[in-house]
Amino acid sequence: MNFKNSLFIISGPSGVGKTTIARLLLKKVPSLKKTVSCTTREKRPGEVDGRDYHFISPREFQQLIAKGAFLEWARVLDDFYGTLKSEVRKITRAGHDALLCIDVQGAEQVKEKLPSACSIFILPPSYSELKLRMGKRKEKEEIILKRLKLARKEIKKVYNYDYYVVNDELNKAVKLIQYIIYAQRAKVERHIIKEVVRNVLCEL
Repeated sequence: MNFKNSLFIISGPSGVGKTTIARLLLKKVPSLKKTVSCTTREKRPGEVDGRDYHFISPREFQQLIAKGAFLEWARVLDDFYGTLKSEVRKITRAGHDALLCIDVQGAEQVKEKLPSACSIFILPPSYSELKLRMGKRKEKEEIILKRLKLARKEIKKVYNYDYYVVNDELNKAVKLIQYIIYAQRAKVERHIIKEVVRNVLCEL
């Protein structure tokens, strides 16, 4: 499975600020475009279908799985989330780098299929701070408790990622991820230059 340009993954537990970071990052790095994931969960206040997520039915989601349409997909608690291969291709073929803002299960799948993808784990300043952030959501307490339990397991996987960033100060976290993206691009560009030089030398 090959995609033109680079893939960047922002992942971490629910409530850590992935969506907010991604939104600010897109303003700072114009050549970066975010994929719109599919989900079976209900829309939250302020969310727009096709911008925040593609909101689809469980049946539609299962049909897409059967077709092999997803680059990654996962069941998180009672809902399904997934990134369509076509979403990534659309972005990379237009000459942009793709940003995947996805859960930990999905990130693992992408890294397994595309080891060159750059994975960034977002950490909360502390578990107690994560609980406070979760508490501000308009969700049932039962759901919040499930998310917090899952977060404990997900945080333990932080060292499987290429980088991790603590979201204790939003603008600082965004700036750090910007530097990571620029550094990663420089690595790719150096690799391309080496290939060009190697080809030229072979012709001498």
